[in-house]
Amino acid sequence: MGNQEKLKKLIDLRATAKLGGGQKRIDAQHAKGKLTARERIELLLDDASFEEFDMFVQHRCGNFGLDNQKFYGDGVVTGQGTIDGRLVFVFSQDFTVFGGSLSETYAQKICKVMDMAMKVGAPIIGINDSGGARIQEGVTSLAGYTEIFERNILASGVIPQISAIFGPCAGGAVYSPALTDFIIMSKDTSYMFVTGPKVVKTVTGEVVNEEQLGGATVHGSKSGVTHFISEDEREGISIIRKLLSYLPQNNLEDAPLTICNDPIDRLDDSLNSIIPDNANKPYDVKDIIHTIVDDGEFLEVHRNYAANIIVGFAKFNGMSVGLVANQPKYLAGVLDINASRKAARFVRFCDAFNIPIVTLVDVPGFLPGTTQEYGGIIIHGAKLLFAYGEATVPKVTVVLRKAYGGAYCVMASKHLRGDINYAWPSAEIAVMGPKGAIEVLDSRKIAEIEDQQKKDEFIAQAEEDYKEKFANPYVAAQYGYIDDVIEPRNTRFRIIRALQGLATKKVTSPAKKHSNLPL
Repeated sequence: MGNQEKLKKLIDLRATAKLGGGQKRIDAQHAKGKLTARERIELLLDDASFEEFDMFVQHRCGNFGLDNQKFYGDGVVTGQGTIDGRLVFVFSQDFTVFGGSLSETYAQKICKVMDMAMKVGAPIIGINDSGGARIQEGVTSLAGYTEIFERNILASGVIPQISAIFGPCAGGAVYSPALTDFIIMSKDTSYMFVTGPKVVKTVTGEVVNEEQLGGATVHGSKSGVTHFISEDEREGISIIRKLLSYLPQNNLEDAPLTICNDPIDRLDDSLNSIIPDNANKPYDVKDIIHTIVDDGEFLEVHRNYAANIIVGFAKFNGMSVGLVANQPKYLAGVLDINASRKAARFVRFCDAFNIPIVTLVDVPGFLPGTTQEYGGIIIHGAKLLFAYGEATVPKVTVVLRKAYGGAYCVMASKHLRGDINYAWPSAEIAVMGPKGAIEVLDSRKIAEIEDQQKKDEFIAQAEEDYKEKFANPYVAAQYGYIDDVIEPRNTRFRIIRALQGLATKKVTSPAKKHSNLPL
C-alpha cells in the first residue's frame, strides 16, 4: 500500500470514528433533544482547540456476540483543548455507541485523560450520557468504574473536576460525578439515580418515573446532588465555561485576575436603608450581593437547594471570591441541615483552590425541632463550623443584622480565624434574640407579676433594655471581635481593601494526614 493509500485510509478511519454509532443513531440522539458527544465538545471548547486521544480504541470483549460489533472510540470521546485560552481535559460519553455503556477500554480512555490532567495541573470536565456498565463485560466494566472513582478521589482538591449530566447516569455511574466538585444537569433530558424506577417498584412498591426519581429539578431542589440546572445542554455548557472563569487551574495557582472597570470606591446609598427597621422583616440579600460585586455579576451555586443560604462566585476588583450569605427572605435565614451541608462543601472547595471567602451574616440561629435534631443538625451544623475553622484562605465577614448564638460562631466569626470582620450599624450580636433572652433572664420576675398589663409593660421594657445593650455591634467591637463598624454604602470598598491586604496571607495548620470532618 502506497503512502497516498495509507493517507486515504487514515482519513476514512477518522471519518468513521467521528460518526460514532452511525448516522441513524445520531439522528435518534437529536430527536431526543440531545447533542452528540462531539457536538458537546465543540460547543465547550475554544474553536479548533480540541486535540483528541484514542480515536481508534476498540473494545476487547467477545462475549454475547460483541466481537462482531466494534466501533472506533468505543463510546467515549477524550482529549484536551482550551476554554478562554486555558487548558482543560475532557471526556464526553457517546450514547450512539452501545448506549454509551462503559467497557474496560472505555474506562481506560477516561483514566488516561484524568491522569494527564493531574500530571499537568488542569481541570477535568466529564460529560455523562450513558446507559451504565456494559453488562457483557461483567467485572472488567465494574473495575473500570472503580479505577475512575479512585482518580476522582486523588484529584479532589488538586484540580477542579466538573461533571455535566446530559442524559442517563444510573447505578454505579453516579458516583464519579458525585465525587467531583460541581454537577450540571439539563432539564428534561438528564437524570441520575442509584436504582431505576423498575427496581424501586419491585423493592418498595413505589411507582415513580425517571424524572420524578432523579431528574434535574429533583436533584437541584430536593437532594442537592446537582449544583446547576440548565434549560438545555447549550446553557449547561455555557455555565461550565462561566464557572471555570472563576477557578484556578489547580490547587497551586490562583484564579485568573481580570480587568475591572467597576470603580472600587463606588458607593451605593441604597445599602444605607436596605435593612428594615423592624428586625423581623425580611429582605433579599441578593440585592446586597449584586450591589457590592464587580458589575453586579454573581454566579450562584445550588440556587434551588437550601435557599436559606446563598453561595456562589463573584469578583471584587477582578479577584475571584467565594460568597456565602444568609438569606433572610427564606426561613428568616436560619441555618438548618441542608444549608449547613451546602455552605460547608462550598467553603471547603474555595479553601482547596485558594479562593478567598466573603461572608455576609444575618442569621437568627439554627432551626429548632425534632426533624432537625433527629436528622443530625448537630453533626451537619458542625460541618460548616469545621469548614470555616479549617479554611486558611483570606476570610472577610460582614455582619449585616442578626448574628445570634452558635450561628454567630459558625458564620466565619473572628474566633474561627476570620481575618477581617466588619459589621453594619444594624448588626445585632448576642446569645439569642430579645424575647427569648428575657424569658430566660427575667423568668422569675415575670412570674411574680400578677397583673397582666404590668407584666406586659415589664417585658416590653426589659426587651428594650436588652436591645439597647445587644442590638448593635459595639459590644463585640469593644472586644475586638469586630474590626470595624462600617457604613453600608462603603461595603464594596472595604471588602476590596481587606482582600488586597490579605493577598499574601500565609497560615499553617498543625501537621496531620488529614482531618476527620464530622460526616
